[in-house]
Amino acid sequence: MHTDEFNHHPAQLMMHTGVGRLGRPSVGAWVTYGLGSASENLPGYVVLSAGAGASGGTSNWSNGFLPSSYRGVIFRSQGDPVLNLGNPGGINRADQSRSLDAIRRLNQQRLALTGDPEIASRISAYELAFRMQSAAPELMDLSGETRRTLEAYGVDRPEPANNRHRGYTGNAHATFGRNCLLARRLVERGVRFISLYHASWDHHDALDKDLEYNTSVVDQPVGALLKDLKQRGLLDSTLVVFSGEFGRTPLADTHEGKGQEPGRDHHRYAYSLWMAGGGVRGGQVVGRTDDLGWAPAERPVHVNDFHATLLRLFGLDHLRLSQKFGGFDLRLTNVGGEVVPELLG
Repeated sequence: MHTDEFNHHPAQLMMHTGVGRLGRPSVGAWVTYGLGSASENLPGYVVLSAGAGASGGTSNWSNGFLPSSYRGVIFRSQGDPVLNLGNPGGINRADQSRSLDAIRRLNQQRLALTGDPEIASRISAYELAFRMQSAAPELMDLSGETRRTLEAYGVDRPEPANNRHRGYTGNAHATFGRNCLLARRLVERGVRFISLYHASWDHHDALDKDLEYNTSVVDQPVGALLKDLKQRGLLDSTLVVFSGEFGRTPLADTHEGKGQEPGRDHHRYAYSLWMAGGGVRGGQVVGRTDDLGWAPAERPVHVNDFHATLLRLFGLDHLRLSQKFGGFDLRLTNVGGEVVPELLG
């Protein structure tokens, strides 16, 4: 893989939206826009975060110029999944239903008058929130999962005693494990696109120590997720992608001799990601770097090529999945992108 951007936020934007600047829809928004949602009671696009969180924040799951109903909805891993989703004291479901009916009629009148698509998105959001009041708590309730499943995902894993690591927040191991289990439960309930985050992997120094910590956060639950999806017959229809926004240099980053243990700097010219399930052809490596690991020597794949391939695996043509905006016909793959046929099963 290679990308155009060398710093975190622009590179995260490019990895999510196809360009390194604000204002464009994320890949999750595009996929949900193209395919719709298979779930009536949960959002089509859900975001789960552990650790320090991605520096790009909400721009990584933005709907951009698409209707806001395609924006990623962030779920918390514990407690109420969405803040303010429940009713305040003294308001029962019947009262709330009558209130929402009145609001919907007012919004429909305004929609008929103005034709503003965001009003339609607002109507949809109110109705979805009402249905989520039952579906979301049921999703978060893991009491029906077996002890073996909970242990496989590591939902109760403790943090190591030495906590001076990038990505440490006091509960990253347990939170990421729980998020991976929630991802499987979301897939079962028809959620179209799920983004899981764990940060930070920005190992400018103390690479050996911090990388060991971060890999210990993700390895067990990601392995459990793949195995669980396969056992339940869901992996063939679920594409799993594991990636960062760019690579790290093959040269040491010593922080100008300030005494830190060596690490690695940002590197846009070469990095790797892996994919599993979802019709992708497994058991292979596509591409190769030079002997130093500095740049691709064979079969370079740009971010826009990856996106074109991802959309193809979902049955979508990246050249046809587009939206008119600002006088241009815009798409996830910007002005480039070619499908990588080696990845297609």
